[in-house]
Amino acid sequence: MQRPFAIAQHYCLLCMHLYMIVIEWIGLAVYGVPMNWIRNAAIGLTVAICATTPSFSNEIGNAEDGEKLWTECKSCHAIGKGAKNRVGPHLNGIFGRRAGSEEDFNYSKGLARMGKDGLMWEFDLLDRYIENPKAFASDTRMSYRGLKDEQKRADLLAFLRRYSDNPGDIPEAAPTVAGTDHDVDPAILAIQGDPEYGEYLSSECTTCHQLTGDNEGIPGIIGWPAEDFVIAMHAYKDKFRPHPVMQMMAGRLSNDEIAALAAYFEEVDP
Repeated sequence: MQRPFAIAQHYCLLCMHLYMIVIEWIGLAVYGVPMNWIRNAAIGLTVAICATTPSFSNEIGNAEDGEKLWTECKSCHAIGKGAKNRVGPHLNGIFGRRAGSEEDFNYSKGLARMGKDGLMWEFDLLDRYIENPKAFASDTRMSYRGLKDEQKRADLLAFLRRYSDNPGDIPEAAPTVAGTDHDVDPAILAIQGDPEYGEYLSSECTTCHQLTGDNEGIPGIIGWPAEDFVIAMHAYKDKFRPHPVMQMMAGRLSNDEIAALAAYFEEVDP
């Protein structure tokens, strides 16, 4: 589906082309003005019109439709003048905000850690988070199961963007820039991992993740259900979860190796 922003871009280019044809003809035929002067003036004029016309602003969805979707969110989140943290943090200025950074709110360790790693909430990451919060950050406290419809997510984010400091200056970052297909092939989930092989492979994991199951600083992975472990690792492998180190580690592992690690960490006692 073509977003309104993309349609506006195409329309703007068409306008530019027509402006150039008309103005060049008038300038040359009537006033004898050099062609390159006319062309530069036409381009500048058209770009200025496209940049300042509200209908051509960087819209990512239908904010009015997004406001209707917001009714599902407002039981936990607040937005607008005087908004305060509730069950979830307020969402004023969410675009461009560092993850897990809102003062006086107790974030899950995973989101707080992502923020310390430099994750900033922009369109593509918010889109992926809203699609499936648990796949993005497994320990998130947000109970919402996710919004699968791409256009509805774009509409909701268009509504949220209205409450950012400079909504017109925030560029669209299409969710297709990064892979959002976080579903794992059932054939991969069906692989029976060898826990002994997983133990052999686990030394790189336990350099950071403690076998005691300690969840301070770096999350513990002891006793995870094997399927959850496999899904999480493939989310990193597919670059759905934004952690460069984990993306690198998961990217080096085969499907069988991930299954083996999952089997080992599911069974190991702290």
